[in-house]
Amino acid sequence: MANLKVTLVKSPIGAVPKHKRTVEALGLRKLNKTVELPDNAATRGMIKQVEYLLKVEEA
Repeated sequence: MANLKVTLVKSPIGAVPKHKRTVEALGLRKLNKTVELPDNAATRGMIKQVEYLLKVEEA
């Protein structure tokens, strides 16, 4: 199963509260931290919602 490397590159401080919670649910707490997540529909949907805050790579 493929994985995605997701990095928080922009602060969610001024973002919509729902987007802040989505970033936290992805496991991203600090700027420039990277997490590896499974490539499935649920993860892709969360990433799509807050893609303006993230950098995504295939792992």
